Amino acid sequence: MIIFAIIAGAILALLIILRLGVWLAYRSQTYPVADAPKERIVIVFGAGLTHNGNPTPILVDRVMAAAQLYFDGKVDKILLSGDNSRVNYNEPGAMQRYAISLGIPKDVLVLDYAGRRTYDTCYRAKYIFQIDEALLITQNFHLPRAMLTCNALGIKVIGVSADLRKYHLSSLIPWQIRETLANFTALLDITIFHPKPVLGPIEPIFP
Repeated sequence: MIIFAIIAGAILALLIILRLGVWLAYRSQTYPVADAPKERIVIVFGAGLTHNGNPTPILVDRVMAAAQLYFDGKVDKILLSGDNSRVNYNEPGAMQRYAISLGIPKDVLVLDYAGRRTYDTCYRAKYIFQIDEALLITQNFHLPRAMLTCNALGIKVIGVSADLRKYHLSSLIPWQIRETLANFTALLDITIFHPKPVLGPIEPIFP
């Protein structure tokens, strides 16, 4: 029993160290919305929908932050990437509706319906949408992993924080736990497994 506890403790310590290391590596490349540099496109990662199909508060803030970048003249296009693997679950569609309600023109928005996870979004941004440089919009707890993954897949990125409010612990704690585990799987994906997500025809966003 003691041995199992020691092993479990060691694994947990390694996961925490890995997450801390990734955070330290990318914190200097992360900006609040107001200080973000200019770039042609920003990538917005999905973050779930409520029971009635609307974006969760975390996703609302990601889209809102991306909209502010557009209104500030810092980006020309917004890539909304999320899960649409089920007929009644459409993250990009919900993100698009919310962005349009904020005043974003429809032709500014590019939808990626197969961004089922962070790795898929980064992979498809590079190989389907032919993106080489981008801003990334997501919360601080997710930004380091997203930046690590996109960089490893050949996209030069700058992180922009979508932390626009204080989040309830009931939602934030599960995300934090998930992120600690996801850093490890991301490292495996970009160094060993190199999985292929759902692909399709190449659709360059810029000529």
